[in-house]
Amino acid sequence: MSDKQRTIQKAVSISGKGLHTGAPVTLTFNPAAENHWLKFQRMDVEGQPIIDADCDLVVDTSRGTTLEKNGVRVYTTEHVLAALVGMGIDNCLIQVTGPEMPIMDGSSYNFIEVLETAGIKEQEAERDYFELTENLTFEDPIKKVEMLAVPQDEFRITVMVDYGSEVLGTQHASMYNISEFKKEISPCRTFVFLRELEALLAHNLIKGGDLNNAIVLVDSELPDEKLDYLRKVFNLPDIELKGRGVLNNTALRFFNEPARHKLLDIVGDLALVGKPLKIHVLAARPGHAGNVDFAKKLKALAKIQKNEKDYPKIDLNKPPVLNIMDIMKIMPHRQPMLLVDKIMEYSNNHVIGVKNVTLNEEFFKGHFPENPVMPGVLLIEAMAQCGGILVLKTVPDPENYLTYFIKIDGVKFRQQVIPGDTVVFSLNLVTPIRRGICHMRGIAYVNNKPVMEGEMMAQIVKVKDHETKSSEAVVA
Repeated sequence: MSDKQRTIQKAVSISGKGLHTGAPVTLTFNPAAENHWLKFQRMDVEGQPIIDADCDLVVDTSRGTTLEKNGVRVYTTEHVLAALVGMGIDNCLIQVTGPEMPIMDGSSYNFIEVLETAGIKEQEAERDYFELTENLTFEDPIKKVEMLAVPQDEFRITVMVDYGSEVLGTQHASMYNISEFKKEISPCRTFVFLRELEALLAHNLIKGGDLNNAIVLVDSELPDEKLDYLRKVFNLPDIELKGRGVLNNTALRFFNEPARHKLLDIVGDLALVGKPLKIHVLAARPGHAGNVDFAKKLKALAKIQKNEKDYPKIDLNKPPVLNIMDIMKIMPHRQPMLLVDKIMEYSNNHVIGVKNVTLNEEFFKGHFPENPVMPGVLLIEAMAQCGGILVLKTVPDPENYLTYFIKIDGVKFRQQVIPGDTVVFSLNLVTPIRRGICHMRGIAYVNNKPVMEGEMMAQIVKVKDHETKSSEAVVA
């Protein structure tokens, strides 16, 4: 498979009913731009809000994987996401006319079928895989869930299920390459024990369920009156107990179909990491809760990897493009408020600056003098001064301009900055500079690790204009 990102060529739709509400719903797969990843859109809600396929948005895993953003939810997302990952689709907008995905036959196969009619379109951007250099583990001792991810050059999954049931027993399933998903994994239906089914019926759920979209396992004797009750509920007079405790009128599609479906769920839930995977996942007794918790660990590690990857590759021993004297010709700031020592790089859309933090800084006299820590607000100020140089370099006479904050957003502090640290500020434009307004996103690093990040917007104003405005304000 190509390492280019992929989307679909045209929009395609599929209709069915929600598993729990039984309400009819139409799902439409739409092409999406590069780096969009997978997102849901509730077409039946005012404003048609979009909900990212993101493990941080999971709010419930009791009866499927539920996502919520700003109070709007989408339910049972895992089978749809599994189909998209199984087809190697990176970017897709999934529009849905209700809160639930259509259950179809309880597998991903029907979604695969409709996606194939859409066709695949290769895009220009390269895939950004999540990869490992060492093992990553997860364990839930209460639910007896164990998961392990190990380095691998493709997406591979090995599953073991054992829920203490004589009927189900111990089953294993494997997928050695995502290309196997369509044929070997996608047709596998969800399974439920009869005792769980009865509880769901008692709570007026699974209104859209029937014996064609789930494998019902019976691990205790089934009295005739209970069988009659199920016949009535599902309007299927010929329900019978078949084989080894399987209540169904259809044969298993694979001898280990339950284990394969658990593998299918892992594929769908791990899509919530937000990028394609090159890892081997080994899972024992997995479920949606464990899958999502594991996805969160993978996503957190992916973010660390991205920050390390994004760290500017600069040699701090090389001569700067602007030294402190050059900076003072551009910036009006002076000690103790000049917080940039040198500029290592700048272009029309980025700047990299450096601040050497020493114990001689004036602010250390009053800010935790016995345990000196650089104030966070001054880290923001230092980053803003680096951004100020970027915007001031767009005018021929920067010494005649002042830079002012308009907005600061999304600021996060990751680690303390202390005397002896060398802080590297890397800023990039979010939008092109227009009318002297600069919108930047920056990350501050110490020893290659992020210590602070945020977005800021600044405006440059000519000194004479500033003086005129100040005088007018005084007069007013």
